[in-house]
Amino acid sequence: MSAARMRFVSPRNLRLLRTGTCTGPQSSPLTCPASYVSPRALSSLTASRRGLPKEKMSENGIPRPKVLTLDTMNPTVKMVEYAVRGPIVQRAVELEKELSEGIEKPFAEVIKANIGDAHAMGQQPITFFRQVLALCSYPELLNDNTFPEDAKNRARRILQSCGGSSLGAYSPSQGINSVRQDVANYIERRDGGIPCDAENIYLTTGASDGIVTMLKLLVFGQGMDRTGVMISIPQYPLYSAALAELDAVQINYYLNEDNCWSMDITELQRAVNKARQHCLPRALCIINPGNPTGQVQSRQCIEDVIRFAAKERLFLMADEVYQDNVYAEGCQFHSFKKVLFEMGPEYSETVELASFHSTSKCYMGECGFRGGYMEVINMDDEVKLQLTKLVSVRLCAPVPGQALLDLVVNPPQPGEPSYSSFIKERTATLSALAEKAKLTEQILNTVPGIRCNPVQGAMYSFPRITIPPKAIQEAQEKGQQPDMFYCMKMLEETGICLVPGSGFGQKDGTYHFRMTILPPIDKLTILLNKVKEFHRKFTQQYS
Repeated sequence: MSAARMRFVSPRNLRLLRTGTCTGPQSSPLTCPASYVSPRALSSLTASRRGLPKEKMSENGIPRPKVLTLDTMNPTVKMVEYAVRGPIVQRAVELEKELSEGIEKPFAEVIKANIGDAHAMGQQPITFFRQVLALCSYPELLNDNTFPEDAKNRARRILQSCGGSSLGAYSPSQGINSVRQDVANYIERRDGGIPCDAENIYLTTGASDGIVTMLKLLVFGQGMDRTGVMISIPQYPLYSAALAELDAVQINYYLNEDNCWSMDITELQRAVNKARQHCLPRALCIINPGNPTGQVQSRQCIEDVIRFAAKERLFLMADEVYQDNVYAEGCQFHSFKKVLFEMGPEYSETVELASFHSTSKCYMGECGFRGGYMEVINMDDEVKLQLTKLVSVRLCAPVPGQALLDLVVNPPQPGEPSYSSFIKERTATLSALAEKAKLTEQILNTVPGIRCNPVQGAMYSFPRITIPPKAIQEAQEKGQQPDMFYCMKMLEETGICLVPGSGFGQKDGTYHFRMTILPPIDKLTILLNKVKEFHRKFTQQYS
């Protein structure tokens, strides 16, 4: 039979083939259509339509085994989990597709509150930032009189620092020199004049890139000498995922939920003492303000942590990407570097510190540009050369992200044309976040069975939920964590996409979920009231 006659099988003909009505080309026209396809060809066609590759055959007709399989791939990759884009989110995407196809659901839309993606949730970009980036991306616009002169001047300065005056050129591996200097100047202003050397600044692909790079440098040894890294529980899953991939030991220390998720030095001591029985603790990671817990650590707490790190000879990693997101009265952001230097030479000249910041959070929310930096303090000179070598392997961080970072650390100044509009937009964004943080706490705490600590900072709440024993039992029968069962059921019934607390870590016997406070105030109110009503019905159903 010709290839033309074999290449298409209609749904009706496919049913005939599957039921055995058609037995081959010799069958009658009534029982076997002219478009007959042999079972072997049908198998390949079906695989193709399912998006699967055709089976590769060797010359003797025996299937050729894959080089890369689950059994032969890097085993540490299989250990990696990332809850904020896990099965809940995958199901949310499926539900969105089903809604778009007209399939009826008990809700009109899916509201994703699973990830801190500000612009996706409706937060508007800062006008000045986008103006300068537009000018840098298409310099012909520098002749357009609709752009303010300070935006043009900033764009010219950035372009002059780029190879060929183009954002499309590679930058130095450590980052554009003028941007690194602007970052250093920003840190000096932020920390009240404490010096910052641009040579200690590395521009990164968001903060995540810098964090993973530092963890790569820290991982060392086998057996009892295998590197252990202390991370908070609850934690941001980047840390557990990176440690799994690098085959390092994750050392959990628990934040104090009863004291607004504060850090407790006795808990740090317990964790490090226990870890020394099976690994070598070498680093302590802190997220301040906190993700997923939204706490802001006090200055006294930071001092205590620095003393602890010095005593236990731990490398400090300070994730400070939410440093502008502080809302609660009496709370203030204190950078680890500032506190370290104000504690005097005993600490400022000895404690090794890497701190991280990003363009993705705060009032900017520019997640997609992947801009960020890290500053290293008291790093061994030879190790610093190795760090520079390591970042050079990926050539450079995205240059548009570097340009955006420059605008974040060097925004419009008083007297410049864009200053008033910049301040107005920045203030409005942060004020709205503060309002939403308070609203989240207030509404959730009216629900019997939900307890929400004050959202002091960052962009998330991490409320504790009471799950009835019958629901826990049903979850276990389904092979699910109880809070995963709870969140999946909420998604299916309300369209609200949250992340179960088990994806971040929590004390045994406690259950939580993480939700962002990013949706617009009207949509956030709808979301919170839906959560409130769902929890009431869920509790009633399983009581």
